[in-house]
Amino acid sequence: MEQRLSSRVRGIAPSPTITMDAKTKALIEQGQPVINMSVGEPDFDTPVRIAYAGIRAITEGQTRYTPAAGTLALRRAICRKLAAENGLQYTPEQIVVSSGAKHSLFNIFLTICNPGDEVILPAPYWVSYPDQIRLAGATPVIVSCDESTGFKMTPEQLRQAIAPRTKAVLINSPNNPTGAVYTEAELRALGEVLLEHDVYIVTDEIYEKLVYDVEHVSLPALLPDLKERTIVVNGFSKAFAMTGWRLGYAAAPLDVAKAMTSLQSHATGSPSTISQYAGVIAFDAFDPDMVREFRRRRDRLVAGLREIPGITCAEPQGAFYAFPNISGLFGRRFRGQTLENADQFCEWLLEEDLVSAVPGGGFGAPNNIRLSYAVSFEQVEQAIERIGRFVSKLD
Repeated sequence: MEQRLSSRVRGIAPSPTITMDAKTKALIEQGQPVINMSVGEPDFDTPVRIAYAGIRAITEGQTRYTPAAGTLALRRAICRKLAAENGLQYTPEQIVVSSGAKHSLFNIFLTICNPGDEVILPAPYWVSYPDQIRLAGATPVIVSCDESTGFKMTPEQLRQAIAPRTKAVLINSPNNPTGAVYTEAELRALGEVLLEHDVYIVTDEIYEKLVYDVEHVSLPALLPDLKERTIVVNGFSKAFAMTGWRLGYAAAPLDVAKAMTSLQSHATGSPSTISQYAGVIAFDAFDPDMVREFRRRRDRLVAGLREIPGITCAEPQGAFYAFPNISGLFGRRFRGQTLENADQFCEWLLEEDLVSAVPGGGFGAPNNIRLSYAVSFEQVEQAIERIGRFVSKLD
């Protein structure tokens, strides 16, 4: 057999965040005191009320299939949440619950994209977006954003990127990996451009509750005329520390939601029944102390990174990542080798001083690295010291 694998999968690579996390955990299993800042996962436990709801589901026999789009109780709870917190009115038939927000996004691209379509994707972007878009047969059109625009796409950039084959525009706010959050004025300006073009808007709001000194705003609430073209993605992993529960959702126009449900019915079927029963009560169990602690860690990490010569760092306004620019270190030498890119920096930092970070190339930002501060405050301080020590070894 000449080609054992399909061209579809031959063109994708493993997630760089998961790859780095695997390398890190292998070192930890060897007894190495690694500080793992590579993975996007809160270090808090799932709130007890949520956990007990899952336990009750098991002990009360709620362990069978549910409708493919999720239980009616959970979809109603999501509708109440979207109305109360986001100013968005949906019916349960417009909600599709999936096995994590990542699954929701994949369903969306498979549902709305055809071969030859284009999806506008601002960079830096979450590592899975481009491959998901390609797997759906479409082409990601990258719009490069950097520190000069606060890592945010401008209306001018959006206008220039829209073309006859544009099928959708993806907006991720708060952003992974940068922590950038679009203001109401910035979103409205993008929305005014989108009102001129008949394209879908996919808005990934998974980090919406993890914001610092700013407010999260949902685009279709600002411009209701865009709602029938907007698909809102969210989930339970980040805000409720439920990464392993695998529970996300999309709120979409009715025809899109029905098509996504049909697709999911043939792919995975319903998400975990146990997780869905826990999700029903999750919206009432959010712990604001988690945000306060993340802010404390953010402030310490950003301040510490800014003190290291050759590194600059914008202040993230949301999520739990710092995204420092390390290009000022390129060209320096370490043990006879020249530092040429962020991949080398992360590899050497892990080997030499046992801090695990993710190179920015996988996010479309080769001058940066991503550091998750979803680790203890003490580990944040240790990481700053270790990174500074490593940089001091560069000639």
